[in-house]
Amino acid sequence: MEAKMRKDANDIVSASIKAVQPDEAVSRALRGREFSGRVLLVAAGKAAWQMAKAAHDCMGERIETGVVVTKYGHVMGPISNFDCREAGHPVPDDNSFAGTQAALDLVRDLSANDTVLFLLSGGGSALFEKPLIPGEVLQDVTRQLLACGADIVEINTIRKRLSAVKGGRFAQVCAPAKVFSIVLSDILGDPLDMIASGPAYPDSSTCGEARAIAEKYKLELTPETWALLDRETPKDLENVTTLITGSVRELCTAAARECERLGYEPILLTDRLCCEAREAGSFLAAILKTHAEGKKSLAFIAGGETVVHLTGKGKGGRNQELALAAAQGIEELSGAAVFSVGSDGTDGPTDAAGGYADGTTLKSLKAKGLDLFAVLADNNAYHALKAVDGLIITGPTGTNVNDVAVALLRR
Repeated sequence: MEAKMRKDANDIVSASIKAVQPDEAVSRALRGREFSGRVLLVAAGKAAWQMAKAAHDCMGERIETGVVVTKYGHVMGPISNFDCREAGHPVPDDNSFAGTQAALDLVRDLSANDTVLFLLSGGGSALFEKPLIPGEVLQDVTRQLLACGADIVEINTIRKRLSAVKGGRFAQVCAPAKVFSIVLSDILGDPLDMIASGPAYPDSSTCGEARAIAEKYKLELTPETWALLDRETPKDLENVTTLITGSVRELCTAAARECERLGYEPILLTDRLCCEAREAGSFLAAILKTHAEGKKSLAFIAGGETVVHLTGKGKGGRNQELALAAAQGIEELSGAAVFSVGSDGTDGPTDAAGGYADGTTLKSLKAKGLDLFAVLADNNAYHALKAVDGLIITGPTGTNVNDVAVALLRR
């Protein structure tokens, strides 16, 4: 039974991610569209290479040149005469800053007749960055935000005010040229000003909100950083047209479709999951226990993005921690499994997309001398799951539309 459950999980992950690849979505957005003047491409985010490749396949030499900035390991080969770069994520590094500067140099001194084709996906907040404070100070602020349990909207509200490109400022640099932005959404509800911190979209957040977030999480900021939180961002951009090409809802729909094909009755719990990863794992395990006496094979699906409050110094990610947290709740429960993956193929600073747990996981951990609570306290889900063959590894996928978690009950 366990081998069958693991194969089902792998099939669901594969089908879900395949359904939200950006290739067709980018091509659909560009098909039949005419641009006057020069067309220059800038792509930023974890899916930047894939989106840029799709744009080039669609428009060819009509795109004069371009700059692509994506995560390490995500460039899958050259694209025409585009400058493809890799940089740091989730914390920006010198390559993030250099790649962004190359993009800024590309779009300066354009005319009102020209167009910047701006392809944006999740991860752009770290990858596409020109800080208004020293790079090491920005890196420290980013680490504090990632460790304190702030959600992505809160994190990006702060990031916008510390950047020369976020919060609509990149579009201002492109002016008077037009910006045609194609966005792959990785934030619940698709708030365009928050996806990758909205480099080409008017900012809806306020200075007061930014300051309140910094105070809420007791961030340790320099006087210069506090002053930037009071600097307002653009609220109106007349040179931008934006299209959303994908979201977590499509990811959940694809997961449900594959679950049904495998013989499960799919039940969408939410496509706006937003809580502690451990709480989500425990909740999904509780749902399986409630339905364990039934006669139907069920699949409970939850899309979104959980958070991890760092309490230890181990290695892991939110999806791995979610799956591991479910292990105790489904201990010795036959035909039950919980797994969770990031659609981009990476989960935290690891090579895994996520994690998998079934009714045998807790027993296997104990046999390896691993205590579940100690592992979770140290945020060390990666090494624990690796020890019991619970890692899900896909490699970089070329897309990024949040995460999907699935609780399976096979009857």
